[in-house]
Amino acid sequence: MKKNVGALPVILLIILSLIWGTSFILIKQGLKVFSPDVVGALRVTAASIFLLPMALPRLRQLKQGDHFKLLMSGLMGIFFPAFLFAWAQTQLNSSLAGILNTLSPLWTMIIGALFFTQRFRGLAILGIIISFTGTILLALSRSGNAITGFNLYALLIVAACALYGANLNWVKFKIHDLGSLTITSVSLLFIGPLAAVYLFVFTDFTKVLTTEPGAWKAFGFVALLALMSTAIANLLFIKLLGISTPLFASSVTYIMPIVAVMWGVLDGEKLLVGHFIGMAAILGGVYLANKKK
Repeated sequence: MKKNVGALPVILLIILSLIWGTSFILIKQGLKVFSPDVVGALRVTAASIFLLPMALPRLRQLKQGDHFKLLMSGLMGIFFPAFLFAWAQTQLNSSLAGILNTLSPLWTMIIGALFFTQRFRGLAILGIIISFTGTILLALSRSGNAITGFNLYALLIVAACALYGANLNWVKFKIHDLGSLTITSVSLLFIGPLAAVYLFVFTDFTKVLTTEPGAWKAFGFVALLALMSTAIANLLFIKLLGISTPLFASSVTYIMPIVAVMWGVLDGEKLLVGHFIGMAAILGGVYLANKKK
């Protein structure tokens, strides 16, 4: 599993960090008009439409069993996280959502060890404990630097990160023989109809789009989110995963919080002392977990 990290993986890592670090502020803009389930469903539906021309020709390349594997990848890596992040950001600002997302590498390690026979050292266990302690602190930190009741919405992002970690290992060990474009586009092709049915049948999306002020602007933000953060970013991420390791690929979360916090501050968000301590604990734990001998 050890690979030498060259220039291309590092470049892809930086590009992905910039794209995904911006996704949290785009979600926030979409939530100003639409409900969280609309934002999640619209994001997946639009992304599947963007990559539809690439997905259809690649259906013929699939072998028996690939269809189920790609469906599972789409559900774990795109579908459910899209809804979880949107719901979480109804009660968490975009900066904190970006910070909490740094838990993805830790879940990659945990799930890899539990289900994919991967091993990690005692220092990694310490890093995991420190990072999850930081997560709890972030969930407890509210306005006025106070430690108050636990914000359960933070657990939605923890769950999304667990799904990301599961998908990382799933792609690396179950469908590594397929190209990045095939994995991304066909996964979206399979989950796109699910999101579209939910969007147009079970939500008020069309009514809000045609009646609410600013709806088309919010629609544009979510469409941009779908194109960049879901379609293109997942394509680049699968490519990165193919030329590196699951742990290195998930380390995109090292840079993402910086970008997310930058956008949040520009949008008027404030980070308090407890938030900085929690962020430092999470990043420090992730560093320890990835630290080589």
